[in-house]
Amino acid sequence: MIELNRDTFEEETKSGDVPVMVDFWGPRCGPCLRLMPAVEELEEEYAGRLKVTKLNSAENRLLCAKNQVMSLPSFLFFKGGEEVHRINGEDLTKESIKEAIESVLG
Repeated sequence: MIELNRDTFEEETKSGDVPVMVDFWGPRCGPCLRLMPAVEELEEEYAGRLKVTKLNSAENRLLCAKNQVMSLPSFLFFKGGEEVHRINGEDLTKESIKEAIESVLG
């Protein structure tokens, strides 16, 4: 999984022909840590159709502010560098993330 930071965020969310999912997570966020294995499984499941990336919010506060990420976990979906969908909240599940992916992939 690609780990994003301020130097790579723009390039990774704009490049390529497939949508990009950015997992905004935090090292002290229980729900974020609980979802990590599911996100890794989804990365494998959607390989070639979706680029799965993650961003440590504790180390990238300015990117969180720029993208108006106010709660964790948050998943933002990009196509061609533009945000097209987002989901967030501590009650997210693998199934709810998968539903969001399917809606983005159309």
